[in-house]
Amino acid sequence: MQREDRIQAQQEALETRWREDDRWRGIERTYGAEQVVRLRGSVVPEQTFARLGAERLWELLRRDEPVRALGAMTGGQAVQMVKAGLEAIYLSGWQVAADANLSGSTYPDQSLYPANSAPALVRRLNSALMRADQIDWAEGRNGTHWFAPILADAEAGFGGPLNAYELMRQMIEAGAAGVHYEDQLASEKKCGHLGGKVLVPTKQFVRTLNAARLAADVLDVPTVLVARTDALSAALLTSDIDEYDREFVSGDRTAEGFFRVRDGIDAAISRGLAYAPYADLLWFETSTPDLGEAHAFADAIHERYPGKLLAYNCSPSFNWRAALSEEDIAGFQERLGGWGYRFQFITLAGFHSLNAGMFDLARGYARDAMTAYVQLQEHEFGLEELGYTATRHQREVGAGYFDLVAQAVAPDSSTLALKGSTEEAQFEHHEVVA
Repeated sequence: MQREDRIQAQQEALETRWREDDRWRGIERTYGAEQVVRLRGSVVPEQTFARLGAERLWELLRRDEPVRALGAMTGGQAVQMVKAGLEAIYLSGWQVAADANLSGSTYPDQSLYPANSAPALVRRLNSALMRADQIDWAEGRNGTHWFAPILADAEAGFGGPLNAYELMRQMIEAGAAGVHYEDQLASEKKCGHLGGKVLVPTKQFVRTLNAARLAADVLDVPTVLVARTDALSAALLTSDIDEYDREFVSGDRTAEGFFRVRDGIDAAISRGLAYAPYADLLWFETSTPDLGEAHAFADAIHERYPGKLLAYNCSPSFNWRAALSEEDIAGFQERLGGWGYRFQFITLAGFHSLNAGMFDLARGYARDAMTAYVQLQEHEFGLEELGYTATRHQREVGAGYFDLVAQAVAPDSSTLALKGSTEEAQFEHHEVVA
């Protein structure tokens, strides 16, 4: 078949899929199937992790119960999240900036780190999950769905539409199931809970979303695309060129030339409505855990786009007990779920659990020496009846798996790692002495 005939056939197949597959119902694109096919090249490499993850995440999002996720910083954290029963994982750009970026630096959440850092962490998390799956499979256990879909933070895209396209491609190649972008100016990007945020015009961010979707289509993966708006608390805008934004522009300018705009829930709703046709989920970043705001946003979106999926950041930046009663905290996520917030996540869970856990251990160790560590070990032993296995740390990271590799190569090998190890002798059948 000639090249043009192949392109025509693939174009028609893609157009049919977009038209008939429920997955794409209500999704608009500013480009056509022919453009996608011409950008693919003659061979489209299979993106197994990303495809399976995207399909799994979409399946989870369509259930009655919302998907709950925590932000992971390390492969080990991702494994423990799945082992403990979570079905999806969030990858936070804040955490990448703080302690998980490729420059090896500690940064605030202002897009200061290398743009390929988040894809690298996605790959690391998937590698850890793959090892856990291999270990269980080799040991005759296969009840855990180890490949939890990862929804990753693409920040403001680290530049224009071409940057957003390339970052999306890297995320998918690393195995991300979903990716979110925010409508801030990339060069001035801030954490949603910092000041000084600068929005880009609405239509400019729509181009970012379409660039990201185009990358997923070119790689032939149904990546879940999330659009986040920071308009609730962002008071600056790069330009007043977009008619869509005019009602919120005050006319005042800053020393940098930015336009001052009216922020608030109306601005967030306006942008959410504009992004809805181009994204799978909508997320408005909030300043407090305000159920009234959440309800108002959901109602306004669903009035025009019934059933549109929403996401909510249950942020560690909020002082939860100061803002809500115990009853409201307990029922917070259930109420959100009833309003269509299908992905509910705690962005910085990895950072806070890692730091609080190590501080607690270190403080005890400084005061009580080995007693403090033994208390941690006893706590681990107690968790084993709930499915925890990292007490046997050698096995947890694959020593037994690679013993099987060694035996496959040399059945009479005398250098197996676990045989004769202290772990084999002391941790297979332990007793906690009171």
